[in-house]
Amino acid sequence: MSASALPGATAVVGLGLRQYKRGAAPLPEQGVLIGAIIDACQDAGIDPADLDGFVSYGDDKNEPVRLMPDLGMRELAWSAQVFGGGGGGIAGAFGLAAAAIISGQAKTVAVFRALVQGDSGRLSGAVMAHHLNDHIMAAGNIAPAVECAMRAQRMVKHHGVPLQCMEDLVRASYYHGARNPKAVSYGKELDVEAYRASRMICEPFHLFDCSRENDGAGVLILTSAERARDLKQKPVYLKGVAQGAARGWGDLLQNDTHYASAGFEFVARRLWAQTGLTPADIDVVQLYENFSAQGIASLIDHGFCTYESVAQVVRYDNLIAPTGKLPVNTSGGNLAQGFIHGIGMAVEAVEQLRGTSANPVPNARYCLLAGGPGAPTVSSAIFASERD
Repeated sequence: MSASALPGATAVVGLGLRQYKRGAAPLPEQGVLIGAIIDACQDAGIDPADLDGFVSYGDDKNEPVRLMPDLGMRELAWSAQVFGGGGGGIAGAFGLAAAAIISGQAKTVAVFRALVQGDSGRLSGAVMAHHLNDHIMAAGNIAPAVECAMRAQRMVKHHGVPLQCMEDLVRASYYHGARNPKAVSYGKELDVEAYRASRMICEPFHLFDCSRENDGAGVLILTSAERARDLKQKPVYLKGVAQGAARGWGDLLQNDTHYASAGFEFVARRLWAQTGLTPADIDVVQLYENFSAQGIASLIDHGFCTYESVAQVVRYDNLIAPTGKLPVNTSGGNLAQGFIHGIGMAVEAVEQLRGTSANPVPNARYCLLAGGPGAPTVSSAIFASERD
């Protein structure tokens, strides 16, 4: 698939999201996922039997062939998964789905992620298996928060990123979550003093700097732009997607050339070149933030700001919809909307461009979806409200 074949050739036509408090899912993981798939099909106005492909990421354990009987599918033409733990592959999953559709391997593909911890276990355990190898754990680094905190300290102490930027990103997330009926923080404004007084998880991270964990499943259905025109919902087009890692990034030995980076510099350059867009063209960002500092590093890697200008860009009033110039995580994100390994952020990207977000950005045309920062493999995608 050439880069020129991708922009606007496929579109998201259906959304499904079921989210529950950790440990409170009413069904096993596969049952929750089947419900979300059916919701997405109803949203699109298609029969679940018409699905013929699945893509996931982050070690999702739900094999597509086991989903077929419950959905009444006639055939499975495509199944794939982005390698690697963490949420780095979330945007790359849409690239795999688009590749299948553009190349004629499949017609209607569901991109999904499901997580019910009673079945799959704590997500932190899966992350440790990929990110924290024996070399790292022998030094006492035994949790994702520790891994990310070290990189955050490099960003703060060496590059001079103010701690205020972390606080402002968290505040903006909770501002949006408090106004989103689908968010776990709906109706709950963040008390700034409570944020500052919350327990330290691993310096510089307080409790509210860390993503939540929820049970649930999210599904987005992709099909060709031509077919999308005849379906129930306003299509949201996949403008571009890039995934991968720069040299040395995936070695997991803490010797990265740019230790404070979120790993997106190489990917972001490819994404901007592929789409012909720049950060100035992006109206709204859905930013996977496992921890607040990593979200800021992702914005820097994508070119929205530099270490020198970050304090002017990553500030509370600039990050909130509808008035901010760079609205970020308008559903509340992983911090305040809920965390099913980031799939809710992809759903919100489409909601924004459909015009159905709880925190709409006026006349939004382009939305950037950035995957889990700091993962061995990362990915980013741009969605567009119009096919151009």
